[in-house]
Amino acid sequence: MNAHTSFAELSARQRVQAMVDVGTFKEFLGPSQRVVSPHLAALGVPYAFDDGAVIGSGTLNANAVLIAAQEGEFMGGGVGEVHGAKLTGLFRRALRDRPAAVLVLAESGGVRLHEANAGLIAVSEVMRALLDVRAAGIPVLMLIGGANGCFGGMGLIAGCADFVVMSDAARMSMSGPEVIESSHGVEEFDARDRALVWRTTGGKHRYLMGDCDRLVEDDVAAFRSAALDLLGQCKQPGAKQPMTLESLRQAHARLQERIENVGDCKDATDIWQRLGVAHPERVGDMEAAEIQALVAREQA
Repeated sequence: MNAHTSFAELSARQRVQAMVDVGTFKEFLGPSQRVVSPHLAALGVPYAFDDGAVIGSGTLNANAVLIAAQEGEFMGGGVGEVHGAKLTGLFRRALRDRPAAVLVLAESGGVRLHEANAGLIAVSEVMRALLDVRAAGIPVLMLIGGANGCFGGMGLIAGCADFVVMSDAARMSMSGPEVIESSHGVEEFDARDRALVWRTTGGKHRYLMGDCDRLVEDDVAAFRSAALDLLGQCKQPGAKQPMTLESLRQAHARLQERIENVGDCKDATDIWQRLGVAHPERVGDMEAAEIQALVAREQA
């Protein structure tokens, strides 16, 4: 890879190869095995031999990891039966192999409409398997930097991870802009207003709101560095808090507090101002490092 390689412009398989140590990636259920969706062909829709999900093992600075990546160029990274089963299987394998971490390079518009019921079931199975992995003490890192963002069911899955890393150009949300507009009208959300979309779902906003643990530039090396930093953090005694009913209640309390504090705001800039950002109108022009420095100053 070059000194600066765009994460967003790489394919799923290229991202995996760039993230792990050179020559260590071993793919499971690769294209040559042709495990494809049983639904798409019946509908006359082209299918992919890996169903848009790349899974396997490798090392990250000599730490054994399991890793998955979604291919945004195939059906927008949409989750179907096989796609979801591959992700679920990877998490279940983590319970057996006990890697240092599981990394998911997420890029998905959500569940495929072509196999919606199977996709929805798959999302629930992925979430359950992910939470089992976390309960076993194995950290799960979600890395989001693809052009299609991380929406729908994958947005929920990302919220279940230990850590989320996003580029300043990435997006994450439960409902995508087009879905909101089609359900509630353009007056509620104009999906063609790209600045609004990024203010609402983009990496900078997610980091300022505390939904994202690391904000990086659109650079493979930056994603890899963030993953290594978080992996090292997990190894520190007491750094990784166990999942408990009490921790879940605390998370719900923080969400309720957020609604109380900023629930009446009409735009992300209003939220940023209430959070103490001195010049919220400048956030869009800030680099990732500037945003992180801003948050660090507020927390000091």
